[in-house]
Amino acid sequence: MSPTRREFVKAGIVAAAARPLFAQAPAVVPSKPAKPVVISSANGNKFKNGGPRTCVLEAFGRIVQGEDVLDSLIAGVNVVELDPEDDSVGYGGVPDADGVVQLDSSCMHGPKRRAGAVAALEGVRTPSLVARAVMETTDHHLLVGKGAQDFARKMGFKIEHDLNTEHSRRLWLEWKRKTDPEHYLDPAKRGEAAERARRELVALGLLHPERMYGTINCDAISARGEICGVTTTSGLAFKIPGRVGDSPILGAGLYVDGAVGAAGSTGRGEANLFGLSSFLIVERMRDGAHPKDAALAALKRIQAATVEKRLLNGRGTPNFQVKFYALNARGEHAGVAMYGGPEVTYAVCDEGGPRDLAMEALLPGQPLP
Repeated sequence: MSPTRREFVKAGIVAAAARPLFAQAPAVVPSKPAKPVVISSANGNKFKNGGPRTCVLEAFGRIVQGEDVLDSLIAGVNVVELDPEDDSVGYGGVPDADGVVQLDSSCMHGPKRRAGAVAALEGVRTPSLVARAVMETTDHHLLVGKGAQDFARKMGFKIEHDLNTEHSRRLWLEWKRKTDPEHYLDPAKRGEAAERARRELVALGLLHPERMYGTINCDAISARGEICGVTTTSGLAFKIPGRVGDSPILGAGLYVDGAVGAAGSTGRGEANLFGLSSFLIVERMRDGAHPKDAALAALKRIQAATVEKRLLNGRGTPNFQVKFYALNARGEHAGVAMYGGPEVTYAVCDEGGPRDLAMEALLPGQPLP
């Protein structure tokens, strides 16, 4: 018998209630347990802080021993945060315009659906540990500035007066000599002077170009399919005091969905913040895109959104670098960059050991001639 109109409408309401609010493809979930893998920015397979292991090797070793994935990743990035040779992260990171080292970090735990972050934190060498403490002991996602430092002190972290090394202080002094000491002049002139001074330091070999916006992002999946991520940085070299980039912002410098995957970034934080690119990458992977394709889509969006003349080179393309690191629930991963080259790599560690892999580039050439 044909259903009555009332029965037809009732059936439609029940069916609609059973559907998600937004139509979407099924999340990318592994059909079987994944093979453990750790990925990170290139510095994750370079610095050892005088020990035997790099970040990715330390994290992978802990994961395969059954330790919590996020705890393992944080132990890995601690290696870089504590190494004074990496002047883009933690202790010895390039300071702000006043010569003060301010650090940012975020972490996300996929299985627990938790997150924590700190920004403009001074005096603590390992901001990733403070970000985890925010996640574990508060009802908040982000603490900043003096509040973040006070929280760290109450949690038992050692607060140091100065996190500069001789190298980072020398970089700041050189930069100070090359730019106007008054930082709040005409915005156009100030921006030109500061950027010119940074690039002169690069040309002199004092500041590595890849660490002008230095950061480390590290993500992993365990054999049980548990996905977590962490990002930590000292931020833009010689930034305006209090400047916060993408690293501690969920959805920008890091985003994790335990059923889908993880994504993180390094490079010009302002460009990434504008489009919340890490969130975009994870959502693309949710719809079935491979990590590489999802990350390239985020780079294309950044390129399309970059219209200010000061941010474009003579070719009409962005005059800055942005890199993404993406991992899905099947253990597939990718590293992509706005511009490529032989030194543009990302780090991976799995059962085959730690190694560097070339990043897929969106655009040919380099940000600047």
